[in-house]
Amino acid sequence: MFALFKQTAISTPTFSARMIATMLALGMSSSQAALTLNGTRVVLDSDKRNASLVVTNPGNQTFAVQTWVNTADDDAATAVPFISSPSLFRLNPGKEQQVRINGLPNDLPTDRESLFYFNVQEIPQATVSEGNVLNIALRTRIKMFYRPSEIKDKPLARLKDLQWTVTSIQGEVKLEVYNPTPFHVSFITIAVKDDRDKQVIENAGMVAPLSRHTFALKGTHPKPGLQVEFSVINDYGGYSAPLSLPIQIAP
Repeated sequence: MFALFKQTAISTPTFSARMIATMLALGMSSSQAALTLNGTRVVLDSDKRNASLVVTNPGNQTFAVQTWVNTADDDAATAVPFISSPSLFRLNPGKEQQVRINGLPNDLPTDRESLFYFNVQEIPQATVSEGNVLNIALRTRIKMFYRPSEIKDKPLARLKDLQWTVTSIQGEVKLEVYNPTPFHVSFITIAVKDDRDKQVIENAGMVAPLSRHTFALKGTHPKPGLQVEFSVINDYGGYSAPLSLPIQIAP
């Protein structure tokens, strides 16, 4: 099935160059990838057997495709209770393939979400006429949230429970958010504001369940009346409506 994808002997220099390029390419963003996914994240509810995504090849080149689930640390040694199917397939131009992520028996926490990552690696087809060419394997990596059925709340409904505090330690002003909810919160925007000024926090990232995260503030000083305005990514990859909450001043 995959005979069209060139194999090179391990002893040749071409193999080393290709492997180095492949490893360097693993960190490239999905915007550079030729294949597309129909979602930017996966939510797998524990009471369902699986979740699915569709991988599409909109271009004119054939690819071999590998899929797998791993941890946030992106290591291959840690076993995860999920398996993707199919894990290896050929994708011709203009075609698509549904990939299922199947859950296995596990002892993951039941009071909060667990974070994993779904990976799609594309390996381009090589033709005989190309000879010793450099083929780069690109990878798309998206968040996968395992959500226990014991959690009855809805993520967006719990955003109002985030607790925001401004502190000043040795002249450095910090904004701290505490997430008391069982959900991961992925921020799109965070802004600290008062009646006259507004400071936007760049690359706000994500705060895990029952965890804290701090952000450096420049030009903002602890004072009464501060508010935070933020928007997050929902389960479907869309953006929530901005929400404003008061900021507490640490003693």
